[in-house]
Amino acid sequence: MYLKNIEVQGFKSFAQKINFEFHNGITGIVGPNGSGKSNVGDAVRWVLGEQSAKQLRGGNMQDVIFSGTETRKPLSFASVAITLDNSDHKLPVEFNEVTVTRRLYRSGESEYLINGSACRLKDINEMFYDTGIGKEGYSIIGQGQIDKILSGKPEDRRELFDEAAGIVKYKRRKNTTIKKLEDEQQNLVRVTDILSELTKQLGPLERQSETARIYLAKRDSLRELDVNMFLLESQQTEKDLLVLREKNETASAQLEDTNREYQHTKVEYDRLEQELEELNRQMDELREKTQQNALQKQQLEGQINVLNEQIQAGLQSDTHFKNRLEIVEEDLKQRQQARSEVEEEKESLHTIVKEAQKRLTDQEDRLHTVQEQISQCESAVEDGKNEIIEILNSRATTKGKAQRFDTLMEQVGIRKAEVNQHILHLKSEEAQQKTIRAKAQSEYDQITEEIHQIDQKSRQMDQQVHSLSEDLKKQTTQLEISQTAYHREASRLESLRNITERYDGYGNSIRRVMEQKDRVSGIRGVVADLIQVNKEYEIAIETALGGSIQNIVTDNEQTAKRMIEYLKKNRFGRATFLPLNSINTRGEFSQKDALKEAGVIGLASDLVTTEKEYTGLTRYLLGRVLVVDQIDHAIAIAKKYHHSLRMVTIEGESLSPGGFMTGGAFKNNSNLLGRRREIEELEGKVAAQKEEVSRLAASMEENRHNRNQLREQISQLQEQLRSKYVAQNTAKMNLVQLNDKEQEIRDGYERIRLDQEQIRRQISEIKQDHDKIDEELKASRQDEKELETYIETRQKELEEWKNEESSVQRKLEDLRLEASTTQQKESFASENLSRLISEIQGLVQEKQTILETLKQGNQEMENKRRSVEELKEAVSGFGGQEEADRQQLENWQKEKDLKNTSHKAFFEKRDHLSGQISLLDKECFRLKSQMEKLEESREAQISYMWEEYEITPNNALQYRKEEYTDLKEMKKQITQLKDEIRKLGSVNVNAIEDYKNLQERHAFLSGQYEDLKKAEAQLENIIRELDEGMRQQFSEKFRDIQREFDKAFKELFGGGKGTLELEEDVDILEAGIKIISQPPGKKLQNMMQLSGGEKALTAIALLFAIQNLKPSPFCLLDEIEAALDDSNVGRFAGYLQKLTKNTQFIIITHRRGTMNAADRLYGITMQEKGVSTLVSVDLVENQLTQ
Repeated sequence: MYLKNIEVQGFKSFAQKINFEFHNGITGIVGPNGSGKSNVGDAVRWVLGEQSAKQLRGGNMQDVIFSGTETRKPLSFASVAITLDNSDHKLPVEFNEVTVTRRLYRSGESEYLINGSACRLKDINEMFYDTGIGKEGYSIIGQGQIDKILSGKPEDRRELFDEAAGIVKYKRRKNTTIKKLEDEQQNLVRVTDILSELTKQLGPLERQSETARIYLAKRDSLRELDVNMFLLESQQTEKDLLVLREKNETASAQLEDTNREYQHTKVEYDRLEQELEELNRQMDELREKTQQNALQKQQLEGQINVLNEQIQAGLQSDTHFKNRLEIVEEDLKQRQQARSEVEEEKESLHTIVKEAQKRLTDQEDRLHTVQEQISQCESAVEDGKNEIIEILNSRATTKGKAQRFDTLMEQVGIRKAEVNQHILHLKSEEAQQKTIRAKAQSEYDQITEEIHQIDQKSRQMDQQVHSLSEDLKKQTTQLEISQTAYHREASRLESLRNITERYDGYGNSIRRVMEQKDRVSGIRGVVADLIQVNKEYEIAIETALGGSIQNIVTDNEQTAKRMIEYLKKNRFGRATFLPLNSINTRGEFSQKDALKEAGVIGLASDLVTTEKEYTGLTRYLLGRVLVVDQIDHAIAIAKKYHHSLRMVTIEGESLSPGGFMTGGAFKNNSNLLGRRREIEELEGKVAAQKEEVSRLAASMEENRHNRNQLREQISQLQEQLRSKYVAQNTAKMNLVQLNDKEQEIRDGYERIRLDQEQIRRQISEIKQDHDKIDEELKASRQDEKELETYIETRQKELEEWKNEESSVQRKLEDLRLEASTTQQKESFASENLSRLISEIQGLVQEKQTILETLKQGNQEMENKRRSVEELKEAVSGFGGQEEADRQQLENWQKEKDLKNTSHKAFFEKRDHLSGQISLLDKECFRLKSQMEKLEESREAQISYMWEEYEITPNNALQYRKEEYTDLKEMKKQITQLKDEIRKLGSVNVNAIEDYKNLQERHAFLSGQYEDLKKAEAQLENIIRELDEGMRQQFSEKFRDIQREFDKAFKELFGGGKGTLELEEDVDILEAGIKIISQPPGKKLQNMMQLSGGEKALTAIALLFAIQNLKPSPFCLLDEIEAALDDSNVGRFAGYLQKLTKNTQFIIITHRRGTMNAADRLYGITMQEKGVSTLVSVDLVENQLTQ
């Protein structure tokens, strides 16, 4: 068995498909650093099942897919396939050639294939067991694994030795067995815990079961007494109701006669009462008018007194204002005189200030002029000095230039001769390159055009594959969602069907009877199965039915009797039956007006639908129950009809005759009525979801088929591209080399041209500069003399201007002091003037106010005097009206007394009749109340019988026994039974059946416990046998590895000693392995004390020893000899040749000695940035020699 080829496409830097063909012997893979050589080893490791992105030198598994370059798009998948020759059938498959393929798509999908058939990673691992091939074996040794062997802990080396000893498959089998053992032990613990718990429950449940039997017996006796007492009390109630109805009719007739007489008397009484009210109104109006006249007269007299007081106060105020006016006029005259004096003083000071400011401005202008002249003189002197310094510096620089120019002329002559010689050499090379380039360019253009056409077609197909993959990804997500929804709803439907078929939510006795439905033809079903209700009324109808919802409908009494006997015989409990031939519908709903009340939806029997034969049944159960929208309306209706109706609301509240109400939250809402509706809804929904899932699955299968066809076509195109790319890369490299050579020639011409231009420019500049230097030196000396004379003149001017500046500054100080004093005097005069003006304005305003006030006061006093006269005339007019009003009141009072006498007589008669009506009405109400109480009592008894025993009045008749006639004795017996039941405490009536089920479960789990104990013992025995076999095999193989290691060590080192040791006091299957090395001429020492080359050679000796002992079909080595010197590389290559008898070697290397030992070389290069390609061996050799 050997590796025939490796096919790589889209893996890491291998953008296009590349095929490596291998033969027996040594195959070398070479190339520059970073070209992608190590990616070949990563590809083999990956296809054999490596799951760690870190081991593949990546961040995550998506990094192995080609990620694109500046000129190439990223690929959508990575694929690696290795083909092995299996003609010797070392692999446990029947094929002579085995191809293992792994693909990873950017969408996240991945697949493994063996000879094109999909398989699991586990299948691949099992196929390569004990061959040394695999991601954990010793057939692939990378750069990092040498360091791991050398520097790792002793226990970290264990994996390599286990593979070499052939115990890896046993260890994996042991791990699988241990996992099964742990699962069995966990199951055993769970079963033990459950058994322990069940054992604890058996005793208490047995006692509860016995208590339940006693309870049921007493309960049956209590029911018999309750039912018979109910029948006796019902008969007495009917008799009492008949007597009360007769008395009520007599009282109602008397009440009607008395009411007619009362109405006639009331009419006369009301007429007199209206006449008296009219007379009283007229008398009240006249009295009110008299009182208002007296009040108005009193108010007018008060107003006269107030006006007289106001006139007196106005006269006093007028005298005060005249005195104040004289004082204000005197003050105003004095302040106007003072204002004139201050204005004259201010005008004089203002003139003086203006003159002082003018003199001050003139002196400031003079000072500014002087300072500018001083600044100009100082600047001129400083500039002159700087110019003299610059002239001296320039003269020294010019003399230096003259000396350098002489030297440059000599150098320019030498360079001119060298340039001419170089020109002749470049012309000769240029002629040769033109012919070679034309031929290479033509070959490259032809190959490039062919590649472009194939690549364009491949890209189009790749886009189609990507589009299909995206569609598949979306469809997969949609399919998962649809499947989840379908399975959820289907599971719910199945569960609901099972619940319905098992009659979950019904009593045990109901379930037992319905189990006999197929055997007994007369069983029609439970009430809940025979009626249909809209969803919005389900709660209301279920509440209205109460316990009747679980009643069993039969065709006749015989069927019902037969099933009652069945329940008795098997002690399954009790059930209520409704024989269709004996169900008598109750009377029609009598209070039709109630159906018109606010909030009433209708009778419960009208809101359900059923088959025609069950119409009487629905009227019997629901014909007298009103359905109301909400409880507030129900309460109002109940009050209006004296709590005589039974009502239910949409939300499930119940109001019964007699006034009691039931409501609240449903603890466990069985929704027996809605089950059938839910099943029908779910069946439609599940069918639609199933159809959607099928449609998606078919669409996905079609897309997968199309995608696979496209991938095959792309694979074929990539195969064509591979050969074209190899040819293109060879041609491209030739062109690049020619381009580089031509560019060198062009660069040489450009350098020569620049040199010639520079030489000509330098010669011209040197000649010009010699003439300029002489002129500059002469001009420099003349400028220096002129500047010295100029600086001396400007310094004298500077001294004169500074003296002038000091004189002007002294004059300015004197003028500023004088101007400041005068301005202060002017400011004080302005403040006095402003104050006087303000005081004068205030006095003028006060004078005006006083004059206006005096004028207004005189007018008001005159108006008030006229008002007093008018009021006095009005008071005298109220005297004559008072007497006429008094006489009219006396006449009306006499008429009122006469009418009061008649009114009193009618009032006494009406009061007498009202008393009679009240007595009769009370009697009627008392009789009706007694009738209602009897009705309520009867309804309460009916409800009690239903709620307690689920027995209707008709059903109760079958329990009638003639010996029960004494109600008092019956009540005594009932009380005694209830006390006995109460003493039993809380009773679990399901304990009888629960105890039976618990016993059966306990027996079943006990059997399981024994089976688990046997399985545990068998698994432990298997583990012991595996451990013994692995210890024996590892001991034998480890001694062989020790021997082979020492032999390989001595051959590679040319002597010395290599030793392997197991850690002491540790199980041989878990012990770490120490490597001890003794190179020739050195003491025995630990690996960490060796040099880098000695460490690498020691690790190689160990790998060769394992290959000698248990050769793997092929071995891929990635630069493991990089740390060796040339002599050791020679030994390494020589030993490698010996091992080729049994093992095929593929080695990635940089070392010349290793390449010389190889039978075949592959070259990897990266001419296009980021893309590794395969090149010819000749080209590789040329690159290596350069």
